[in-house]
Amino acid sequence: MALRNIRIDEDPILRKKAKPIKEVDEKIVRIVEDMIETMYDADGVGLAAPQVGLLKQIFVVDIYDETGIKVFINPEITYKEGKIDGEEGCLSVPGKVGMVVRPEKIKIKALNIKGEAFEMEAEGFLARAICHEADHLMGILYTDIASEVEVI
Repeated sequence: MALRNIRIDEDPILRKKAKPIKEVDEKIVRIVEDMIETMYDADGVGLAAPQVGLLKQIFVVDIYDETGIKVFINPEITYKEGKIDGEEGCLSVPGKVGMVVRPEKIKIKALNIKGEAFEMEAEGFLARAICHEADHLMGILYTDIASEVEVI
């Protein structure tokens, strides 16, 4: 495994749409492992492939609860319910936080690191983290949709 450089706000790759993964092979597994290591090293709760310079539909999330790390390949949010405003930050936008409205509950389907399809429901902070990372795959940063952004 290796640490990857996290791209910062002005990097144009962060504004591009990621492409689907055709096959979860050894190369993709290595990328995912590197992303997990990079996220933990940066004290993040999520990291999307575009943030490390790869236009691939992959993100990882760990909200530091009993469920641990989650890997999402070719994710699709299939259901959203409710709305809640909350504070967000981002490894690609250091030194800032903003208020963002996100769904309270979601359903998502994706592939895991073994290439197996799965579906899951999420709510609260986990739903927020998943939606934040899914936005990265569409070239959207939280600062694009935040009601207010402040320097911390």
